[in-house]
Amino acid sequence: MTKFCLTVTCASTRGVVAAIADYLARQGCNITDSSQYDDPQTGRFFMRVSFVSEKGNSLEELSKGFAETATPRKMDYEFHDESRKMRVVIMVSRFGHCLNDLLYRWRIGALPIDIVAVISNHMDYQKVVVNHDIPFHCIKVTKENKPEAEARIMAVVEDTDAELIVLARYMQILSDQMCQKMSGRIINIHHSFLPSFKGANPYKQAHERGVKLIGATSHYVTADLDEGPIIEQDITRVTHAQSAEDYVSLGRDVESQVLARAIHAHAHHRVFLNGNKTVVFPASPGSFCSERMG
Repeated sequence: MTKFCLTVTCASTRGVVAAIADYLARQGCNITDSSQYDDPQTGRFFMRVSFVSEKGNSLEELSKGFAETATPRKMDYEFHDESRKMRVVIMVSRFGHCLNDLLYRWRIGALPIDIVAVISNHMDYQKVVVNHDIPFHCIKVTKENKPEAEARIMAVVEDTDAELIVLARYMQILSDQMCQKMSGRIINIHHSFLPSFKGANPYKQAHERGVKLIGATSHYVTADLDEGPIIEQDITRVTHAQSAEDYVSLGRDVESQVLARAIHAHAHHRVFLNGNKTVVFPASPGSFCSERMG
């Protein structure tokens, strides 16, 4: 049986959970996993339900029938086929650790995504990408051609029907227009020192200040640089005995892991925008399984 999931956002009201569960039960669906959150500050309710249709109802039938339950409560909702992989475009510059990590996870099926293209403003990773049978697009970006370059980028996104853009250490600032057009559909990764250590060589700056924790943050991209809603973060400890080069190596590992976890959460429809923040539900049982090992 195909596994589906339902995501719901609405005002917090009595009986929402019961109404959702009742609808799924009447349609012959068995709930296998459920997460919910009621935000007392915003008065918003968030829910994600995994289920199987024991009567073989299609996604379209379930979605259409749910309107009767959702409309009176003004629910924003979507039904998803959990076996369907999200179409993703990866963008990268000259730091390849995140790209290579994502290519490996994609190859073994550890991420529920289909990488439909890789875009870069340099040629460094063309061979790596092409060897994975993924289309590679080199789109140079300068101050003079930025609008034209972004138009070419968006053409790739639209031609591939991509649902998500991943900035895997892409070192170009996206325009406000592109951020707004792709709102909630661009994920970025950066070191967690922002805004403390801005500019070049953040790990060197951190080493000079003797920090004891280094980390990374993955977030949705907005027009406000590096201030979008946070999806995932992690840290690793460092000591006085480690060099600035050690910081860079350790930082690369954390960045790769944090970005992969953020993509995993987004592709499994576990992330909900809640103003300037996010609600991120735990992964369903079995969702970390790889299709093959190695």
